[in-house]
Parts: sequence; C-alpha cells; structure tokens
Amino acid sequence: MSRLSHRISLLVVTALVAMSTPVDMAAQSLSLNTISTIAKSDPLIITGAIGTQNTYRYSSVGTGYASPLSNSFYANLNISIYGISMPFALYFTNDGMEWSSPHLTFRLTPAYKNWRGHFGQSTMAFSSYVMNTSFNGIGLEYNSDRLRMGAFYGILRNAVNDDPTDPFARQPQYKRVGWGFKAGYGTGRSYIDVYLLRAYDRPNSLDETWRQYISPQENIVVGVKGALAPTKWMSFSANAAASLFSTDTNAPKLDTLAKTNFNSIMDLRYSSMARFAGDVNINLSFPGISGSITYRMVQPDYTSLGTYYMANNYHSLGLTMNTMLFRKVALSGTFSGQSDNLTDRQMYTTRGFVYSANASTRLGNHWNLAAGYNGYTQVQSDGTARVNDSTRVHRQTSSFTFTPSYMTESDNLSHMASLSFNRTSNKDLNKFATGESDVTTTAIGANYTMSVKPWNTDFGITLSNQESKGYKTRYTSRIGTFNTGHTFFEENPLNVSGSISMIYNEVERQSKSLNIGGDISASFTLAKYHVFTTTASFYKYGDVNPSRLRSGLDRTDITVSLNYAYTFSLFAIKRKGDGSNQKKWVRKVSEISEGFSE
Repeated sequence: MSRLSHRISLLVVTALVAMSTPVDMAAQSLSLNTISTIAKSDPLIITGAIGTQNTYRYSSVGTGYASPLSNSFYANLNISIYGISMPFALYFTNDGMEWSSPHLTFRLTPAYKNWRGHFGQSTMAFSSYVMNTSFNGIGLEYNSDRLRMGAFYGILRNAVNDDPTDPFARQPQYKRVGWGFKAGYGTGRSYIDVYLLRAYDRPNSLDETWRQYISPQENIVVGVKGALAPTKWMSFSANAAASLFSTDTNAPKLDTLAKTNFNSIMDLRYSSMARFAGDVNINLSFPGISGSITYRMVQPDYTSLGTYYMANNYHSLGLTMNTMLFRKVALSGTFSGQSDNLTDRQMYTTRGFVYSANASTRLGNHWNLAAGYNGYTQVQSDGTARVNDSTRVHRQTSSFTFTPSYMTESDNLSHMASLSFNRTSNKDLNKFATGESDVTTTAIGANYTMSVKPWNTDFGITLSNQESKGYKTRYTSRIGTFNTGHTFFEENPLNVSGSISMIYNEVERQSKSLNIGGDISASFTLAKYHVFTTTASFYKYGDVNPSRLRSGLDRTDITVSLNYAYTFSLFAIKRKGDGSNQKKWVRKVSEISEGFSE
C-alpha cells in the first residue's frame, strides 16, 4: 500500500500545483523546504474541526449595536500532503454562509550541501536598502563557512488590472519583474557583502486606460554591507546603497553625450535620479559597560523597487549604553536625534529627539524594582520659509514609570504583589501657547494574586486609579476587580472562573457614571477532542451625578454565550517505517466514531 499511496499523493500534488488559481481568501503557500523534508513528511494527513458559537445579548438601552441572538456554525478541514497544508473552511451565521478554499502558490527550496535552490514564491536575504520583498521565480544560493553568493530572477509583484469602468476598481499597478545578484566573504565579526538589483515594470501588463494616469518605473540598486572587528572591545559595521531610479520609463532618453556605462543595463532618462542611503555603526564593549553609536542618512526620494515603503529625506544620530552597577543594578540609556529637509527645499525643517533611561534591580529572592523615563521633543525651524513664532511646533512628551513587585512561593501557596506608578505629560512649549493642548496623566495601580495549590484555586485583586488633567478639565477613572478560578478533575478538566468589578468614571463638572457587575465562565474538555465553554456576564450601570434629573444604576447589560468545538483526525497515511498505516487509519476512524457517539 505504501508505494502506491506515495505515487498517488505525488500525482495529487502535481495536479494541485498545475491547476492552482486565486480564490477569495488569504494565500496558502505550498512550501516544500528541502528534499529531505519531503522524504520525512507523511504522505497524507487529514484533520479538521467543527463547532458552534451561540450568544444571547440583552441591553435595557436597546440592541441596535448587536443582534439579540447570534448563532454560528463552522467546519474546517485541513489536507496535508507531504508537508503541504491546504485548509478549507465553511462558516454559517445568522446573516448567511461563507465558503473558503486555499489559494495555492508553489514554493520549492531544495538543498544539497552548501547549495540551495529557489523555485516559485521565495525569499533571499539582501541588504535592507536593496531588497526585502519576496519574488516568484527561480534562484540559487551557495553558503559556506566564509564564502556566499546568490542570484535570482522573478516577479516582484503581480499586476492589478481591474476594469477601468468599475467604480470600485482596486488601485492599479504594473507587473514588476526583477533580477539580482549578491556575493560576500567573511565571518560574523568581519565580512563584506555586495548586492545588485535590477527591477522594472512591464507597461503592457496594464490596461491602456490606466497607463494614461500611472507611469511605469525602473530601477538599479547597488549595495555594500560589511563589518570589521579590529579588537575584542571594538567593532564597526556599515550598510550603504546607491539607487538609480526612473519615475517614468516613457520619458525621453538623455542625449548621447550624457550616456554612461549604465545604459548597457538601464537607459538614462530625464525622469532618472540617483540617490544614496546608508548607515554606520560603532560598537564598544568593556567589562561592565557597553554601548554603540549609529549614524544613518537617507537622501530625499531614495527608492528601491525591491523594498516596501522607506522613509527618506532625513539623517539621524543615535547613542546607547548599558552597564551593571555593583552586579545588582542594571542601567541602560538611549538618545537619538533626527532631522529632515536635507536639501533645504522644504518650507520647514523638523527635528525630533528621543531619549530614555531605565534601571532595574533584584533585592534578595523576593523583591524586584524597576524604573524608567522616556521622552520625546519635537522642534520646528526655518526652511525655504520662515516659521511664524506663534504657530511654531515645539512639543515635549515625557513619561516616568516605577514598578516594584514582590513574589514568594511555598509548597502550598504562592503570592505575587505589585505596584505601578506612571506619570505622562504632553506639553506645548511654544512661548505663545495657552496650554489648551497640554495634558498630564497620573496612573496608580496595585495587583495581588494568591494561588492555593492543593485546591487548584487562584484569587486576585486589582485596583487602579487614573487622573488626566487638561485645559480647564479633569477626567478620573477608578477600577476595582476581584477574580477567582478553580480547576476540577484531572482526566477531563473543568475550569471555572469568575470576577466582580466596579468602574467609576468622572468628567469634572460634566458627568459621573458607575458600572457594577461581574462575569463567570466555565470550560470542560471531554475525551481530549470535545471542548464545551460557556460565559455569562451581568452589569448594572448609569449616571450617578446627583445634579441630573435622572440618577441611578437603571441600565442593564446581560450576555450569555454557549460554545462547542470538536477536533478530529480523519485520515492518515504515515511515511514508511512508522508502522502499519492501515492499523493507524482504522484507529483514527474508530476515534471519530466514538467522538460522535459521545
């Protein structure tokens, strides 16, 4: 049976790949990582799940936001052939029925010693300034201890070519094709890699109507990446790329005198531009302290057609430091500054500064203390135009956090308690500012959890108070929650949990509201395959402001949910050497029959 089943399964795989067409669901990739993986995978495994979800809702203020009674049923089936996963799903609700089947794409990456091939939808590691998208085509890589190289050719993105007369047509785009090459030599601390990418749009892949509004583009990117470690305590790394980018391949070509060696690969046009992007990093590591310095610059309009959107027209400088005091206190700090308008052609220049400091320590075997500060400052200055002092952007956001915690554990009990304090402020530092947009928030919280191991029971209490002060207003929120949970039985566990909470909200001189209620949930697992869950919640809430005409907890929300799920293994043909396939198949089918009878 095994030899015949292997042949049948391989024929099924070939047919599925040949006939695969897009359908309305997320793409499911046929991923065959290596030839050895195929050999080790089971020829055929069929699993699935069925279930139902039913929810009842009641609200004294009406049910316009949700149906009073919602019911749904789902069935999932997953077919795995030599590691290829193909999911199917059926979903039924009060509103209708949905069906989804897999969108199959092909991927084969066989490997032999230091060589790896790429066929179908795949990825290859390139510089972040050169390429970070996948391609659908062919590729080949070689990786040894020191030497590495690779090349690929394929489709970088498919065309989107909806009917131009359709009012709901998607944003059109050309089919984009690319090829690339990379080579490198060295180890992790000292190495050099070079990259080349050529990408271009195919004009005929788009309807003629769309071509009047969208221009095809093309691109050549050359990148280099390397690192050098002259000593054990110092290392350098750099990553840079140069891009020649044409925004419109229909633009006229440059005359003969302006031609360069690039014309053998890509024509220079009046729409072409050359741009640069890169970063350099210095790492320092001494006993007890380490740090790094990073500088990055991305010129305006820098573009690589092999990457997703990349911010440009800025440069930044960053510093980090980490140290340990007395072998107990961990300290870390960061600072970075960024500025745009590199060519002074923008109306205004914006600078931003991000900084942070963090400390943590452990006292004895039970106490942990952590504190941190984070800040951000934004400043606007002149560009091609002068900034009006009364509208100049100058803002600062800062946040301070302190979190002590205590934990102890014995054979029967475990306790964990923690406090948290956070203060965040957002201020407008413009000298003409009136403070109308300033906001300061202070939040204090406490949490305690106790676990009684012999009873399989947990108890917890959470308290929090938050106050936000703004211009002539103040908002207050206080929350208190008690929760508990217990586990019954061992073979077929029943988990029951519940909570009671109170929430008070107040907007000064405007409103006061109170919400009191609780919820309970239970989950029961039967014979490992059947899971029953139920949840119920009841809340009373309303306006408690005595100055209002109506006051009191006169609004009610009730929600009850009953759910069931059953998972199963329908069919299995195990690979050779795993025992009798027929016996395992019979056992799986008998398990399913027992499950339905229960």
